[in-house]
Amino acid sequence: MSDSDPAPDAPVSKTVPRKRARISIVWLIPIVAAAAGVWVAATVILGEGPKITIVLRSAEGLEAGKTQIEYHGVEVGKLTEIRLSKNHERVVAIAQMASKTDALLVEDTKFWVVRPRVSGGTVSGLGTLLSGAYLTMDIGDSKKSQRRFEVLENPPVVKGDELGRYFVLETPDLGSLDNGTPLFFRRLKVGEVASYELAKTGKSFQVTAFVKAPYDQYVTPATRFWHASGIDVSFSASGLDVQTQSLASILIGGIAFETPANGPVLPSAEDGAEFPLAANRAAAFKPPVNNPQTYQVVFDQAVRGLAPGAPVDFRGIPIGEVVDVTGKMDARTFDFAIWVTLRLDAARFGIEFTDLAPDADREAVRRRMIDALVSRGVRAQIKTGNLLSGALYVALDFFKDVPAATVDWSQNPPLLPSTAGQFEALEAKLIRIVDKIDQLPFKAIGEGLQKSITDLDATLVSARGTFDNASALIEPNSVLGQQLDGTLQEVSGAARAIRLLADYLERHPESLIRGKQGEAK
Repeated sequence: MSDSDPAPDAPVSKTVPRKRARISIVWLIPIVAAAAGVWVAATVILGEGPKITIVLRSAEGLEAGKTQIEYHGVEVGKLTEIRLSKNHERVVAIAQMASKTDALLVEDTKFWVVRPRVSGGTVSGLGTLLSGAYLTMDIGDSKKSQRRFEVLENPPVVKGDELGRYFVLETPDLGSLDNGTPLFFRRLKVGEVASYELAKTGKSFQVTAFVKAPYDQYVTPATRFWHASGIDVSFSASGLDVQTQSLASILIGGIAFETPANGPVLPSAEDGAEFPLAANRAAAFKPPVNNPQTYQVVFDQAVRGLAPGAPVDFRGIPIGEVVDVTGKMDARTFDFAIWVTLRLDAARFGIEFTDLAPDADREAVRRRMIDALVSRGVRAQIKTGNLLSGALYVALDFFKDVPAATVDWSQNPPLLPSTAGQFEALEAKLIRIVDKIDQLPFKAIGEGLQKSITDLDATLVSARGTFDNASALIEPNSVLGQQLDGTLQEVSGAARAIRLLADYLERHPESLIRGKQGEAK
């Protein structure tokens, strides 16, 4: 082969583009699963509501992951975590709320635990005996959002959407009142006690009462409130009077209110108005004191049963009350006496200053009136108001044959004169009678009586001898007895003749003039 001969064709290399491998179907499954997971997670996250913190005093009956939060019976959340606070004094619970519940979580929203409760005569939460405790809520009116809440110890008596008004009642004694205690208007239940607390002074309680609409319109500034617990029994001229509101008020207590019918028509009281809470209806409708005057009375007797608040009357008309009862001893004579302070209403005495000049001294007129009453025998006396309870009261009345006395206006308060009480006066009379009996000469009387009895015995012996002699004289066989028998027969015959003569004269009275006529032939 010569060099000039062409070489045979040799293979020529070419760059061939590499084909891309297809994704295996095996990888599609985890990709779809991951996408679904992301979608589910996003859906869950977007579907969850806010997390809130709930502070409780006790987690009794609550469980993380199980205890629900309900509103109107619908589940709106669940407790996810329960732990103690940092100071170990409270319980902190974390709750996951449902979606679209942000509007429920405002500043004045209230939470409380639903458990079986007995309060104010009502029983609630019985369903939790089987299902367990849960939390419920009451939505507030605030527009400010909040995520931390304090759980109420007791459920609110009045729900936020209930119409009506609150009134504050002040009472020195709480009695049987409690949250949920019913309020009555003309024996109709129209509200409840919402709450109560001790006043800052510690001398009274402030009870917040809720009156439902439309009955709240009947509460005016002149309305009177009083304790309606139990049975109010009183005796009057009409007989036995028993007052009660309902069977429930007897068992659990209650409050009643009423507006005087004879007063002026007033507008309804404002929300939050304050009223005194009287012990009973009589005290609630007791006329208000007008310009009271304070006096003191000294009693030299036991005053057990006389307490502050006891009535003071003048001839049966209430004119005031006892304010204080104090014992005092004179450091010089060591005499002990009871000092009673009275608060009297001059208007109830019947004093009317209608004819006085505007510049007249009313106090001087009042003093002259008191002096005139005392000069005429008016004295203060302790009397028994109730024999069963032993309660006493002070009575002012006119007394005869009492020593002259005057009012000591130099003291403050002035000192009114007094006289012994009923039992003390009776005791004094009995003592005088006993003294007179002690002065009788019982020894001389006894000796004279003994002598008289001896003389009487001698007289009886002599009389017995006389009777024995007489018996011997009139025996049947004695001569005197025979003579006496004949004499009696003659007397009997004479009596018979006189009786015949009397019968004849009755038939023939004319014979006294004409004489006895012979029988007709």
